[in-house]
Amino acid sequence: MASNAPLATLDQARIAILGLGYVGLPLAAAFGKRFPTVGFDIDAARVSELKSHHDHTREVTADNLREAKLLEFSSDPAALAGCNVFIVTVPTPIDEYKRPDLHPLESASRTVGRAIGRGGIVVYESTVYPGATEEICVPIVERESGLVFNRDFYAGYSPERINPGDPKHRLETIMKVTSGSTPEAAEFVDGLYGSIITAGTHKASSIRVAEAAKVIENIQRDVNIALINELALIFHRLGIDTHEVLEAAGTKWNFLPFRPGLVGGHCIGVDPYYLTHKAQQIGYHPDMILAGRRINDGMGSHVARRVVKLMRQRNQDMTRARILILGLAFKENCPDLRNTKVVDIIRELHCYNAKVDVHDPWVNVEHARAEYGVDLIAEPATGQYDAVVLAVAHGEFVAMGADRIRSLGTPGAVLFDVKRALPRASVDGCL
Repeated sequence: MASNAPLATLDQARIAILGLGYVGLPLAAAFGKRFPTVGFDIDAARVSELKSHHDHTREVTADNLREAKLLEFSSDPAALAGCNVFIVTVPTPIDEYKRPDLHPLESASRTVGRAIGRGGIVVYESTVYPGATEEICVPIVERESGLVFNRDFYAGYSPERINPGDPKHRLETIMKVTSGSTPEAAEFVDGLYGSIITAGTHKASSIRVAEAAKVIENIQRDVNIALINELALIFHRLGIDTHEVLEAAGTKWNFLPFRPGLVGGHCIGVDPYYLTHKAQQIGYHPDMILAGRRINDGMGSHVARRVVKLMRQRNQDMTRARILILGLAFKENCPDLRNTKVVDIIRELHCYNAKVDVHDPWVNVEHARAEYGVDLIAEPATGQYDAVVLAVAHGEFVAMGADRIRSLGTPGAVLFDVKRALPRASVDGCL
């Protein structure tokens, strides 16, 4: 029987990062300052822009990329030859039926399997349900490589905690959860991340524990926001200002400061479906998690109906109405369009035959068209709209103030503030 292949030491590590999006690129830049690192992505255009030190996500600056002297980029799988540490940071989306879509993860695992050698280790960062790494990914690597798991190669899981558009909480300043398939692998993974994470690491007892920890981080936020959104629905019917209620309740020391709003993005609106999928596989129906998802998924339509009601109260003809949406990204001061719920507002307004213009200075025009079929306008004209919806609190919009935003509308136009970014007295409606 063959003996177990030894892992490389940290000073022997040659790292490959598979997936150069919001998660993978900051990781590649950080590792590329200390270790020989290959940033790999199947999108050749993405690789080309990074080679010229440009990142359209705005998460990594040109200077950061230049400082990563040991980092190279490639879309050619041959560039992975010789790497002994493979870190997978590809997306884990859901399909149209809200089921986990593991195709990117499976494809990346095949790529790793064709490149990994004896003593290699593959570490997954993508959000999954407990068990996915060892039940789905590892068998693919075994099959493609012809190697035996935990004898010839090893695995780890260290969930991403990237917060797009957040200048304060960066990769290095967020504590990292780590894990490995053997005690030696766990120690290696922990040491590897510990070399770049100044906030420290937390070594979980198993890969499954680390997977579960990641997925519930976002479920907790989703459920809490759903509670506040439901309260907002109730208080609106009671004629009470939700934010005044939250401000009053917030004077108690242990009241949690959640606010109502649209819940989109790559994590909070998606990750819960990974755990609910696994729960239902084992015969448990997760009532609270799914109820939270149902409430949060309905908030875009709720906003649109509120806007339409305000317009009808002013006797505006919806078949002739022009409505401006300010913001398309899923959050403020960020170009990220993944799972944005602003599109739900747009689609619901279209059901009333309104003409809807969308303006977002942060979002790439081609990306908006390709992803959602939305044609962004470059600059909204003054005095043209029967309603204006401030959907995303980009700094540019907040700086305009209520009067400037109102000037985009016709006399008596409705101004609805989804994010409560403007003074309450200056708008006609908000969550």
